[in-house]
Amino acid sequence: MNYLIDLQSEEPAYIQLYRHLVRDIVRKVYPFGSKLPSKRTIAADTGLSLITVEHALNLLYDEGYAEGRMRSGTFVIYRSEDFYVSEHSYDGEHFPAGEHSPGGDHSHDGEHFPAGEHSLVSEHSHDGDDPYSRDNVDDNDGKEKYGRKMTHVSYGGDTSTAAFDGTRTSGTLEGESIQGRDFLPETILARTVRKVLQDYGERILVQSPGRGCLELREEIRDYLARSRGFDVRTEQIVIGSGAEYLYGLIVQMLGRDRIFALEDPSYKKILQVYEAMGAKCELLAMGRSGIRGDELKKSRASVLHVTPYNSYPSGITADISKKLEYINWAAGRSGIIIEDNYDSELSVMRKPEEAIFTMTDEVKVIYINTFSKTIAPSVRVGYMILPECLVDDFEEKLGFYACTVPVLDQLVLAELIRCGDFERHINRVRRRRRAALKEM
Repeated sequence: MNYLIDLQSEEPAYIQLYRHLVRDIVRKVYPFGSKLPSKRTIAADTGLSLITVEHALNLLYDEGYAEGRMRSGTFVIYRSEDFYVSEHSYDGEHFPAGEHSPGGDHSHDGEHFPAGEHSLVSEHSHDGDDPYSRDNVDDNDGKEKYGRKMTHVSYGGDTSTAAFDGTRTSGTLEGESIQGRDFLPETILARTVRKVLQDYGERILVQSPGRGCLELREEIRDYLARSRGFDVRTEQIVIGSGAEYLYGLIVQMLGRDRIFALEDPSYKKILQVYEAMGAKCELLAMGRSGIRGDELKKSRASVLHVTPYNSYPSGITADISKKLEYINWAAGRSGIIIEDNYDSELSVMRKPEEAIFTMTDEVKVIYINTFSKTIAPSVRVGYMILPECLVDDFEEKLGFYACTVPVLDQLVLAELIRCGDFERHINRVRRRRRAALKEM
């Protein structure tokens, strides 16, 4: 194992090791089912500590490249030959596309969640609204639905029950203190508002451009570049008053004659908005790591709306193979993927989940995120990133719309990102959540 680890680099050693391992797994140096070298062997060959090696392997487990087996070692579970990946770029290197088998089943497809499987389900309330409830979810049996047990979680004083029984898990209940919750501290927000008012003066009274203020779109562009590896232009970014508003824009841009496929179960307002806009929708059943392969194959849809990081209410996170299957699905029918990553910044993983948006240049992917989870539910601001090929379509069909977010709100968000307060807040929340998990 001839991996060069630069201990002087700003990139942590375990991330460098992780990238080397992923590269060799994708290139089939370690093919599906093969066993990786032991932790001690990797540590000896690279000069790294066992703890550093464990961190790298944990990332492989988290993203579905490998799995650890008790007293047996680490085995590769990524099968590139099952998925179409057109010149998939990883950290500057292009990997050859695997053989494409249309609609090939994922290794977990067709399986239901095992009863009693224990998983942490974090706060799933989307944009601060009430949790999703479905007719086929029995409130008295909510603990075992989808293979998830209800878990009592406390993050820095924020106590919530992650369940599907109608319990509100975000926002502030009547008489409830917001201190200790995962909101941006009021002192930081107040200071930022004062600075924006002082710096911009009467400019906050000027109407915003239709896609949003340039200052905010530039900060989002730079933030996504350094945190998620996005390479986009400001013209691709559209600001709107929350994710639900953006869903409506997407239907108007793509057309009501398309069929939209959604996760089942999923956040109820996605379906409600699409149907209210006149779009036809299909609900596709979920498996262990996302929508089941047999459901994808029989679907008549041309638009796939997924929440790959933290699907609500199941808490499922799509692994790398499932994300590639979504890309394969879209490539096979000239489809479009809507990637709704509303909760991804607050991941407790050391490395952010790889976005579908960055995994392909051949498939149209629309990326959506919101500040309602990272700052506060009252901040009704979201954004979407359009693929280059849809920028002109958006301008032609929807360019007449005025931006629905006040200029002051946009400039405050831009300043929070520019000065680093936004990312420092996210890092504080992540540290609290990791500490809470260790205590459980």
